[in-house]
Formats: sequence, C-alpha cells, structure tokens
Amino acid sequence: MELRHLRCLVAIVDTGSFTDAAIELGFSQAAVSRTLLALERILGVRLLHRTSRTVTPTTAGVQVLARARHLLAEADELVRRATTGQARLHIGHAWSAMGRHTAEFQRRWHDRHPDVELQLIRHNTPTGGLAEGLCDLAVLRTALDTRRYAHALVGHERRCVALASDDPWARRRGIRLAEIRERTLVVDRRTGTTTLDLWPEGARPAVEFTRDVDDWLAAIATGRCVGVTPQATAAQYRRDGITYRPLRDADPVPVHLIWRRHDPHPATHAAVALLTDLYGKDA
Repeated sequence: MELRHLRCLVAIVDTGSFTDAAIELGFSQAAVSRTLLALERILGVRLLHRTSRTVTPTTAGVQVLARARHLLAEADELVRRATTGQARLHIGHAWSAMGRHTAEFQRRWHDRHPDVELQLIRHNTPTGGLAEGLCDLAVLRTALDTRRYAHALVGHERRCVALASDDPWARRRGIRLAEIRERTLVVDRRTGTTTLDLWPEGARPAVEFTRDVDDWLAAIATGRCVGVTPQATAAQYRRDGITYRPLRDADPVPVHLIWRRHDPHPATHAAVALLTDLYGKDA
C-alpha cells in the first residue's frame, strides 16, 4: 500500500466522482479506477458503493477513509517539517524558559533573525523535550548527560525561597539555608533543581515530592511547605498567594543550553551567544 492509493480514495469521496477525482489528481479516469481497485485488493475489502450517479463509502470504507485522512495529514506534516525545519528554532524547557530574560530573548531573536521563527516549548522531562524530539535546543538547570548532548554554560541564577504570602517569613528580606531544615521542603522529583545535598546529613528538612510546577506551587500556597528554586521561577510564575524571598547562602544554579551532539540546528550558536549576552548583564 502506498500513499497514492490513500490519496486516490480520499479524492474520490471528497469530489464525489471518479471523473472529478481524476481532474484533481491529474490522472486519467482509468488510472483512478485502477488505483482504487488495487487498494481494495490490498485490503481485501470493498471500499465504495458505485452507481452511475453517486459514490459512497461502504462500512469498511468509512473506517479506512478516516484512517487514510490521518495518515495523509501526518505525511504532509512530515514533509512540511523536513522542508521548513531550518526556518524554525524550537527551544524546550521544563519550568521557566530563560527566566526574566525570556521576553527580551524573544524580542531580540525576532529582530536579529527574522527568517528563523522561534518557538518555546514547556515539557516536564529532565531534558525539557530534547530527548523526546520536541525541540532543537533546551534550557537546562539540572545535571547534564555530556555523553549524549553538547552544551554551553550561558549563565547562573541565584536561588530563592518560595513561600505562602501569609507565611511569617514572607515579611523578611532573605532566608538562610540552615533555617529551611525547620520546615517541610517541596521538591519536584523529575525536573527540580533542589536536592537534599544542599544540606549536610543530619540537618536536612522533611520533604514532600511533586512532579509538576503547578502542583509545586499549589503545595506551597497551602502554607504547609516551602520551596527552593532559581530566580527564573520567580520571574515566570508570579502567582497570587506566593511570595519569593532571596536564599542568602546557597550556591547559584548553572544554566545551560543543550542540543543533540550529532545533529545541531544551524542557529544553535546564535542562540547560545544571545542568551550568554543576556545573562552576562546580570554579572
């Protein structure tokens, strides 16, 4: 079975006749008839009821037609992506894109590279969608698999504490790492940047785990938990009921761009240069 068989079936049904399908496909009417007959032989079922005036799908034809439309749409999308993929740059992230630099990165990219459409994709996996084939580059704030991915360090972000807005700590200018062991810490098990290694053994806080930024924020808003996170989260997730305060004595979080080592997008180095420049202004 080939795509031409499916295109022929769809054209016959959509135009309502073999004659009009032949005109649409650029075939002879005899070629259309032969192609449909070949498809019916391949599938072993009759697909169309044919009279001198009408053409209607059989029960089997209705089912095959629906699947044929789906397969043809997928094939067309594959061709579109293959022929226009270099004109788009997809950057994935698990939580907060480029933090407070996100909007400026998008504006500058549009100005400098108008022929390369930029799309940001949030995907809650350790590689922000890169391993799943959803993006060309990904912003990563967690551990790197340097054997599989090439990478560039573009900057660092200070850590902060996320609190319920009515928490007594929300009135303070900053929090110290050791104080958090008195509280319950909420941690995103899949993509979070915070681990208990920030604290020495025997002085670690109780932990509650979540698997998504929205659940993480919801747990904090109740007041029963606090979170530790890069400043990017504070920039991207300003929510009623949530307050962010600086964590004064913790190491900053490194921010990397990663990409497939053997299949880099042509615009990779331009993206690295731009984001490095934006983070460099924080220094």
